[in-house]
Amino acid sequence: MKNSLLYAFTLSVFLTLIGCAPNTSQTTQQESNSLNQKSSPPMLISREVLLGNPSRYQGRISPDGNSMSFRAPVEGVMNLWVGKIGDFSSAKPITQDTGRGIPTHFWSLDSQYVFFTQDKNGDENWHLHRVDVGSGEIQDLTPYQGVQADQMHQSEAHPGTIIVGMNDRDAKWHDMYQVNVATAERTLLEQNDGYAYYKLDNNLKVRLAVKTAEDGSSHVFTKANNEWHLWFKVPFADSQAFNILGFDKQNQGIYMIDTRERNTAALVYLPIGETTPTVIASDDKVDVTNVLLHPRSHVPLAYALNFIKPVWHAIDDAFITPINQLNNQLNGGSQVLAQTLDNSLWTVFTDQSNQSPIYKVFDTTSGELTDLFITQPEVNNLPLSTMHGVVIPSRDNLDLVSYLSLPLMSDPNQDGKPEQTSPLVLLVHGGPWARDEFGFNSLAQWLTNRGYSVLQVNFRASTGFGKTFLNAGNKEWAGAMHNDLIDAKEWAVAQGITTDDQVAIMGGSYGGYATLTGLTFTPEAFACGVDIVGPSNLVTLLDSIPPYWESFRQQFYESVGNPTTEEGLALLKARSPITHVDKIVKPLLIGQGANDPRVKQAESDQIVDAMKSRDIPVTYVLYPDEGHGFNKPENNLSFFAVAEAFLGSCLGGRIEPIGDDFSDSSIEIIHGGEFIPGLDEHMATLGNN
Repeated sequence: MKNSLLYAFTLSVFLTLIGCAPNTSQTTQQESNSLNQKSSPPMLISREVLLGNPSRYQGRISPDGNSMSFRAPVEGVMNLWVGKIGDFSSAKPITQDTGRGIPTHFWSLDSQYVFFTQDKNGDENWHLHRVDVGSGEIQDLTPYQGVQADQMHQSEAHPGTIIVGMNDRDAKWHDMYQVNVATAERTLLEQNDGYAYYKLDNNLKVRLAVKTAEDGSSHVFTKANNEWHLWFKVPFADSQAFNILGFDKQNQGIYMIDTRERNTAALVYLPIGETTPTVIASDDKVDVTNVLLHPRSHVPLAYALNFIKPVWHAIDDAFITPINQLNNQLNGGSQVLAQTLDNSLWTVFTDQSNQSPIYKVFDTTSGELTDLFITQPEVNNLPLSTMHGVVIPSRDNLDLVSYLSLPLMSDPNQDGKPEQTSPLVLLVHGGPWARDEFGFNSLAQWLTNRGYSVLQVNFRASTGFGKTFLNAGNKEWAGAMHNDLIDAKEWAVAQGITTDDQVAIMGGSYGGYATLTGLTFTPEAFACGVDIVGPSNLVTLLDSIPPYWESFRQQFYESVGNPTTEEGLALLKARSPITHVDKIVKPLLIGQGANDPRVKQAESDQIVDAMKSRDIPVTYVLYPDEGHGFNKPENNLSFFAVAEAFLGSCLGGRIEPIGDDFSDSSIEIIHGGEFIPGLDEHMATLGNN
């Protein structure tokens, strides 16, 4: 009976995909019964609007304050544009990529060049390129086979030079090179013989090195007489939050984020050679994040505290008034992304949940906050949902800071209190050493528009809430970390947001693992699951981590489980979804990139094979030109078209017809397509078979 029901489900998903089922862009009888709607639903917003390319993104002001740069489409592919600050008529594309687009960029400190990083089809072998803004010439500064560029440093005192870590000599370790920006000529500064990373002073001298010990602790070394000497140790419990921000102006001490002798991360200062830091800023509730240093004096100016939403706090007395002026003009999320060298202008990303994010310019002299550009102006007149911060208690009394978004059908006035229940998607973040934050979330808007409530939970092991909360997740994959998600689901049911049998689980990376865990460890808890690049086998996951993660291997062992010990290996096997694959009774959709270096294709292959051998239906979608997630817009849209039909058949939400969302995509239906008459022919007509 179990398999026949799953067969019927899988059939209905793909009949919907190819247009053979009666679902349309309007509400269906199944959806109407499921949502118990009292009035007409809002307009159906297309996937392309919510999940496609923004009009502009990743805005930056040049260090001299004269120019702006941003990412924007050129023939549908995100490329880099540069123009005079605020003058979009002067902006021109400086790259012409036709593949996966340009993912990230930054300026040279002399404002003569724009740097960008790019890999090949998701392999994460990032090359560093530069564009001469004057001539338009593009140069690969790391033109070596299999290299990954990392640890980049600049100094205003050394124009035309950038320090880059490269691992072409040994894939595990990044040697430090001085690179001539004009010619790409490199000079070795430091050969890396086993250090996780280096810190350079303001004169671009390699001064500090950090190494991970066998117990997962971090050891910090200083260099003297061309030799490395141990300075201090950071225990494993503190190592994940620990971060060296940089040197003071005189290069005599460092600013750090540190949790030693305390729970939450503080901003501290430590003179070279001393062992007792001075606390500059701290909070008892959350970690100090987003510290701003003056670009020239290197003095700490301000920091953010982010419980539900970030709030900025001044450190330097001269910035008390500007920070108050900034806070008074913000009511959502905010990040300071770049500063001019004289610190007069800040590039600020502002983010409310129910409208498009806006890149703004903050004048620290006048206190004025002005718009640079809106990322997705087309969404501002659409029926969007509002995100609400909620704190959910775990069964062992931890506070789970979470975000709830309700569909307009169940919460017409968007006050966060539903008038009726709706199906819910538990959307689990990746990492797991990351966090969900307040702001516009395209996946949440897409799901709420389709009729689902969305709950995003900062479960234990999430960052930002102190080391006790972070370390409570150690060796608790599929244990207490999963219990937090179950507790959040039960909270949503108790609050009348949803019902026990109408909750799906969905996520990418660790969120994909959480999805597989939900369907194997708690097989009746979720109606279905969507796993995107999630590991199914913790043993093979740790065996296949990228070589350049070697320095973090011991921290993985301490956090997840150590496969080199009998006890650790047993734990990893016990906490692997593939070990419990025969318990799956609910529908599962898996999406994977063939070039993923973190969670390799074998992670998805093996659980699909295990399900096939047990005659448990599963839908498996593969992208041969993607890595850890789907970067090409056409691939992204095609996957979420599949996911939308999948969730609609499972939970009864609205479904937009597939339309052209498979066009130009590399999508391959590896398994599950055989259940669908005509699917192969449909795929072939698009040139994707």
